[in-house]
Amino acid sequence: MKKHTSLWYFLFTAPILFVFATVVLIPFFIGIAYSFFSWDGLPLNPKIFVGFGNFVKLFSDERFLASAEHTVVFTLLSVLLINALGLAFALIVTTDLKVRNTARAMLFAPYLIGGLILGYIWKFILGDAFRAIGESTGLRAVFFNWLLNPQFALLALIVVSTWQMAGYIMIIYITGIQAIPEEVIEAAHVDGAGFWRTLWSIKFPLIMQSFTVCLFLTLSNCFKIFDVNLSLTNGGPYSSTELFAMNIYREIFNLNNYGYGQAKAILFFIIVAAITLVQVMITKKREVEL
Repeated sequence: MKKHTSLWYFLFTAPILFVFATVVLIPFFIGIAYSFFSWDGLPLNPKIFVGFGNFVKLFSDERFLASAEHTVVFTLLSVLLINALGLAFALIVTTDLKVRNTARAMLFAPYLIGGLILGYIWKFILGDAFRAIGESTGLRAVFFNWLLNPQFALLALIVVSTWQMAGYIMIIYITGIQAIPEEVIEAAHVDGAGFWRTLWSIKFPLIMQSFTVCLFLTLSNCFKIFDVNLSLTNGGPYSSTELFAMNIYREIFNLNNYGYGQAKAILFFIIVAAITLVQVMITKKREVEL
């Protein structure tokens, strides 16, 4: 019986494993091999073995280091804002608010819009619309084309990414909050705990699993963001919003440095994997079993 069941498991999972191996695993290992060569991507041109030369070159690449700095700033601010807003939304829509279901749908809706489309919509808002508002109201200190200012362009990227992901993260926090037994909350109220004491001492420890998932998703997504970066700012102005993924894309497809670009991608993968694993390990230790 067990052998028969295992055969069915294999039959159902084999297509998925085949696709995963073909689309993810095999290209990943081929990419690792390419990172040790200097190659322009043309099949007829030779691949020159350079060993770890591509990886050494990374640490003197000013543009790559600048993109790393932009990515770190963008990720830190976005993760904080997305999780803070997502949690705040979740706390609001899990109350006795009459329009809570409508509010959930409206807050989640931005996540359903594709990143490229979202970027083009906000490009109009933060560019032409903001400039028109500034000219008509005289508030040019706030309402101007954010995308032409290096500091405000990165802020615009953070705002758009937060607006897109906060509703999705809200859903995960809602799940965690609704899983808390009502008796625990009622016992805290009987003992005289107010809203903030209940929040810090009861709800936060009991939704730590949601924190683990949300921090993992936001960290990995913010580090890897590309579509919004491409459509909203295209890395400009003056490469002030060129993040990790866009820098790698341009190295490979614009400059035709396949080996060097692949070395960047491998380093990028190691950094993101290390940071997310450390985050999961830290938050997992703080989880409370219900």
